[in-house]
Amino acid sequence: MKDQKQNTPAILFIFGGSGDLTNRKLIPALYNLYIDNFLPEKFVIIGVGRTHFDSDDAYRSKLLEGVQQFSRRKDKIAEKWPSFAAAVTYHELDLLVDSTYNDINNWVVSKTKEWNEKPNLIYYLSVAPQLAPDIAKKLAAHKLCNDIATSRIVFEKPFGHDLQSATSLNQLLANIFSEEQIYRIDHYLGKETVQNILAFRFANALFEPIWHKNYIDHVQITVAETVGVEDRGGYYEQAGALRDMVQNHILQLLCMIAMEPPVSFDANEIRNKKVDVLHALRKITAENVHEYAVRGQYAGGWMQGNEVKAYHDEKNVNPQSPVETFAAVKFFVDNWRWENVPFYVRTGKAMHEKTTLITVQFKESPRYSFPQAAADTWRANRLVFSIQPKTDIRIRFQAKKPGPEMELNPVDMIFDYAKENGGQEPEAYETLLQDVIEGNPTLFMRADQIEAAWQIIEPILDVWQKRPPVDFPNYAPGSWGPEDAEALIAKDGHHWVTLPAK
Repeated sequence: MKDQKQNTPAILFIFGGSGDLTNRKLIPALYNLYIDNFLPEKFVIIGVGRTHFDSDDAYRSKLLEGVQQFSRRKDKIAEKWPSFAAAVTYHELDLLVDSTYNDINNWVVSKTKEWNEKPNLIYYLSVAPQLAPDIAKKLAAHKLCNDIATSRIVFEKPFGHDLQSATSLNQLLANIFSEEQIYRIDHYLGKETVQNILAFRFANALFEPIWHKNYIDHVQITVAETVGVEDRGGYYEQAGALRDMVQNHILQLLCMIAMEPPVSFDANEIRNKKVDVLHALRKITAENVHEYAVRGQYAGGWMQGNEVKAYHDEKNVNPQSPVETFAAVKFFVDNWRWENVPFYVRTGKAMHEKTTLITVQFKESPRYSFPQAAADTWRANRLVFSIQPKTDIRIRFQAKKPGPEMELNPVDMIFDYAKENGGQEPEAYETLLQDVIEGNPTLFMRADQIEAAWQIIEPILDVWQKRPPVDFPNYAPGSWGPEDAEALIAKDGHHWVTLPAK
């Protein structure tokens, strides 16, 4: 059995403890960490919310349903759940009144005396974003985060609605917390396959020497979902695909591909390299947004035998909504390594396939050595990181077909992450929650990263807001998005990459 990675006691407060995120992600992740002995020996989880439960046992029963459905470790529930659940309590409280924070302080004092040791305090804000600033102020006013070394506050996205609101939120937080206490969570960065990008690049001498403009033709990032907005119409009307996915998840993936080698894996060194990429991204002006960005909205139709509502017919959506459910953008990183190498990104709802892919397309090698017949099937080398649902890395190269003639075929060499690790790789929230408990902010976004990302997409948002779309809805459910997205990449002589169906 593994030893706990650190034994400082911990109290984890989940504000919004009765919500969907707690049930689907947070408690299953914490339970998995408990089974694998990555939680401290002394810990408690305190859910705080406005939903009524008759008792702690009633709350635990609700959480158990989530673990049974969403945990990757269902084999030991009968053995392990009772001892884990004993550390979980729930309190029906209003997070906007002072008495709640007096109670929180009393619980901290009580546990500190019981353990005879000062615990780490983690406040996880699984709440509506408009509540976060007031909760942060209350925590500060009641001096619940005064110890920088032992108190942490975790925020879920969105981090602002635009550059101005993000800057205001960051300024508010900077006035009451130290930056090292603030953990802005992006669950994509906790995925094992995303973290493996850095290992792949910087631990293998084979690839880093060719990781630049002399060898790479272009890069693609696709984040596609088959579902529509479902019951999130109200949220999506305020967000849209560009805010919801590009500003955070996709730009962070781009940074992982484009960043310079770090001198260490110190948290700020990694984040410095990422923010350097954001600062180097070519600014898209209002005048040329139409050349670099495409938007779309899904129509009604059929997918895999099921009828799909058009976005504007979804619940809590304006029937004349101009909000995009698809966005594609062409970026350039204006530095020596990436000069004139395009980075194409796209994301959308109601797409043909659920997939997250990063494709590094290399330039073609000269064909002079081979007969014309060999060149007919020639394909440039390609490296593909599959983030989800497949978790693999595949390299495409040329190989000779068996036989007397010199005929070449492109073939894939595949490293299957799940198969290699027995399918037991941790979920993203496991990694991120463990890092919060241990005080490691490497995978979390810093204030300057947030603001730099907003600066990149704000010109696009402004133009799209001022110029209502004239062709919405403009793509069918089950497709790969609007025709303009194909044209965005085709005019440069490229095409979007998808994985072959199995």
